[in-house]
Amino acid sequence: MRSNLPRLIPRGPTLLALGVMLGLIFPTLAELARPLMPAAIFLIVLGTLLRIDMIAVVAVIRRPSLSVFLPCVAMIACPILAGIAAHLIGLAPELALALVLASSVPPSSGTAAVARMLGLDGAVPLVVTLLSMALAPLTIPLLASWSGGLSVAPLDLALRLALLIGGAEGVALILRRHAAAALAAHGAAVDGITVAALLVFALATMAGMRSQIENDPQAAIICLALAFACNLGMQLGGVLVLPGSLRERLAVGLILGNRNVGLVWSALGTAATPRMALYFAATQLPIYIMPRLLEALLARSRKDCPVTGISGRAMSIEGNADDTI
Repeated sequence: MRSNLPRLIPRGPTLLALGVMLGLIFPTLAELARPLMPAAIFLIVLGTLLRIDMIAVVAVIRRPSLSVFLPCVAMIACPILAGIAAHLIGLAPELALALVLASSVPPSSGTAAVARMLGLDGAVPLVVTLLSMALAPLTIPLLASWSGGLSVAPLDLALRLALLIGGAEGVALILRRHAAAALAAHGAAVDGITVAALLVFALATMAGMRSQIENDPQAAIICLALAFACNLGMQLGGVLVLPGSLRERLAVGLILGNRNVGLVWSALGTAATPRMALYFAATQLPIYIMPRLLEALLARSRKDCPVTGISGRAMSIEGNADDTI
């Protein structure tokens, strides 16, 4: 089984899109995966933390545009812009709050792994994700309070987020301290486990979504349209916000567009209303479908004009699975 995990990495974009589709087509499968959502989130965050290469991290931290500007854009500017847009288009308060919350969470913990699947450098998504996680317990409750309508006290939400993130950080610290050699030797297996956890999470997020779509198709269409518009808008903004090669800008787009909505979803628990949960579930569709489209775009760009990744290494989607970030 362990030897098969690295094989998931190059097939990751297809598997993630497949997970969403399976959850919609087979609701029973999604319901079976639903109780595993918190564990999947924990594994995704843990897998991200275990794949830290301090040399690559330090190289990115030395670039303020990536280590300071980009996390602030992701954690502060994006949710504020989302809140303003929600007000301008006249969204219902409940949906507007869901939009702000989904835009205020850190980049998806699997973004670094997805970037590697696509042949992009995973160091930048990894560093921005880590720095955003450090900001999350502070910025998310403040932005939720600014948006209004949340039934959970900001301090309570901050503590839940700190516990979830801090728990994964604690386990990662222990493992890196006592099993560093094993982690270095089996880095591809860690990525494979992360992809498997992403697949389980994709399935779990579709639990109940098919019935909600059937019962209130208009609400489902609105949530899906908003989710895709928000994701694509942020990815486009990411492509334009910083200069660099196409691969650099696509990586930034992934960072801003694909968010770890499961983090705030898990922290909210029962405080997430059915409409909020519907929107949170809808956000998973572009997160898991877009990498497959980007894979096709990058494959075409490689065919037309081979390029080198932002780390200076030429990488393909089927690249060296033992490369650690």
